[in-house]
Amino acid sequence: MFAFVFPGQGSQSVGMGRALAEASPAARAVFAEADAALGAPITPLAWEGPAELLDRTENAQPALLATSIAFHAALLEGGLSARPAWYAGHSMGQYSAMVAAGVLALGDALRLVRERGRLMQAARDGAMAAVIGLDDARLPELEAAGSAAGIFTIANRNSPGQVVVSGERAAVEAAAEAAKGLGARRAILLPVSVAAHSPLMADAAAGMRAALAPVDFRDPAAPLLANADARILATGAACREELVEHLTRGVDWVRAVETMSAAGVGSFIEVGPGKVLTGLVKRIAPDAAALATDEADGDRPYRIPTPA
Repeated sequence: MFAFVFPGQGSQSVGMGRALAEASPAARAVFAEADAALGAPITPLAWEGPAELLDRTENAQPALLATSIAFHAALLEGGLSARPAWYAGHSMGQYSAMVAAGVLALGDALRLVRERGRLMQAARDGAMAAVIGLDDARLPELEAAGSAAGIFTIANRNSPGQVVVSGERAAVEAAAEAAKGLGARRAILLPVSVAAHSPLMADAAAGMRAALAPVDFRDPAAPLLANADARILATGAACREELVEHLTRGVDWVRAVETMSAAGVGSFIEVGPGKVLTGLVKRIAPDAAALATDEADGDRPYRIPTPA
């Protein structure tokens, strides 16, 4: 049994998907569809940069979605016909997972993530920090330290000992300072001005609820998992609500991977650019196979994994 997992913002890089599209007609068609859906082509930015423009939230998200679905199309074109038992996306990767699972049409998803990025960028200023090497048992103390100074939350629980915190700047700075006394190896303020996956995204969530309302959502081909608590998303209605809710709540990637492993998943295939999730899965479920599509395989610039 295997799962498809899809990366979120942060996995983008200039040039992503270019060699893939040159090698795969199906991937090339995805990029063409993305450019047509968005009006202003995203492909030149993904392939040529500049990086500072690609990294802007409203650009990074549709570029990542297009590239991830291009990898998915190349896998199907290359003969991976078995259907995954689960789909899961990390943060914005939920949109990629929903396109792959048949919940959303590609064009709708691309327009939605562009709006998502715009709304996130326009939200209240905040801050985020990465906390490395903190025992998970000390997370309640970290939350208490941050919350004492303002609006604060654990935005991402990425792997054991690796979390990202988010909220008002004073609260994030207080938590980062407290983390050192709680045993963390490092606490690093991130170079962002948005507080993703925190209550400061409430206005963005309201905007997305309105943007999502007229869009058609279908039931997924296989279950997805909610970011915050890994509950099963088996209907289009549940998927729609997830895309609102996950803006203000955290991403517990550890729980998602553990849930899929407990259900019998032995292979996790990262579908999209980079290998961020592959590395996280190896730390969360070391007995499982973690496979990336974004690596060369002979003359081909992408790999079609053989799931266990």
